[in-house]
Amino acid sequence: MPKQRQLPEIQSSKISARSRFFAIEKLELRFSNGVEREYERMKGGGRGAVMIVPLLDPQTMILIREYACGTHTYELGFPKGLIDPGETPEQAANRELKEEIGYGAKQLIPLKSLAMAPGYFGATMHIFLAKDLYLEQLEGDEPEPLELVNWSVDDIEELMDQPDFNDARSVAAVLMAAKKIGG
Repeated sequence: MPKQRQLPEIQSSKISARSRFFAIEKLELRFSNGVEREYERMKGGGRGAVMIVPLLDPQTMILIREYACGTHTYELGFPKGLIDPGETPEQAANRELKEEIGYGAKQLIPLKSLAMAPGYFGATMHIFLAKDLYLEQLEGDEPEPLELVNWSVDDIEELMDQPDFNDARSVAAVLMAAKKIGG
């Protein structure tokens, strides 16, 4: 087992920029060997997010195609969203399913909680496999209807080759889900 490393000491911290969604925090750090460095990181709301791999039946996943502002493209991926104040990750996952694909899940299986760019961002995304779906729609906050795309769990390799299936979190989620369901 690796030796536990001593965390650097934070000498100072200040917000250097702010948007509606996050702030950029400048940190001055001193490492245990005496080296001092300046780092920047994004500070989010701290609530985290969820992503869900919904199984319509044992052989069919439901994906969504939605606008991605960062790349100015439409991307294929899984339902996802922020955890609202007071929600557990499971509650947020079920709410996002109802808002984005019109289904709730009787069974949510945690796959893994992932750090998203831990070198710059302290956010966590909780990944779930959703089974035993039932129809239930909640109004979401999307500016346009999301395109639902059913995909066979037997065709994951083909999904990986799709030019619009690029989100690293969705790639990780489908690989973890395939291992869990035996695909």
